[in-house]
Amino acid sequence: MNERRQFFEETLRATGRRNIELVLDYIEKLGFYEAPASSMFHLNEPGGLLEHSVNVYNMAMQIKPSILALKPEISDRLKDDSIAIAALLHDICKSNVYKPEVKRRKTPEGRWEDYQGYGVDYSWFPMGHGEKSVMMLLLCHLEITEDEMLAIRWHMGPWDLNFQSNEQKSSINAAKEKCPLLSLISVADQLAAGILEI
Repeated sequence: MNERRQFFEETLRATGRRNIELVLDYIEKLGFYEAPASSMFHLNEPGGLLEHSVNVYNMAMQIKPSILALKPEISDRLKDDSIAIAALLHDICKSNVYKPEVKRRKTPEGRWEDYQGYGVDYSWFPMGHGEKSVMMLLLCHLEITEDEMLAIRWHMGPWDLNFQSNEQKSSINAAKEKCPLLSLISVADQLAAGILEI
């Protein structure tokens, strides 16, 4: 077992959540540890999803002290175990979405070449993105809080809004007002993908 996977599993086990072992078994069977984080952008390589998840967790844990220095009254809403659950499991919906395939691209010299990339297959359990991760955790009967569900469901933040109805836009705004964990995970996700992983 590599160090990143060991860190991922030990951090989740340390939360003491009921049925975390069921989640770990489930995502392993789905291919989480070998999956890329995306089909053509950040960490589109084997193991990229695991690396991204750990990056989001580490980023969130780095940001947390700065937030609490400015707003200490929300410390009970940004507990370490909740950050671990939301950050490390926010993208489990991607575990078996990306399929290896040969793609074509132009070289700098203008010639076409084959390369190994990923296609996308949403045919298994087509439930969306954040909501699919939440549903997968609930199907494993994970002990999960409302704040953790909101953070995972809406972690895409503004990237999701173009495709949402007015009702969904109202829901994400209400969730952000109610749940500081959501904003923390969303920002950590964007910083990990946009800075650490490019």
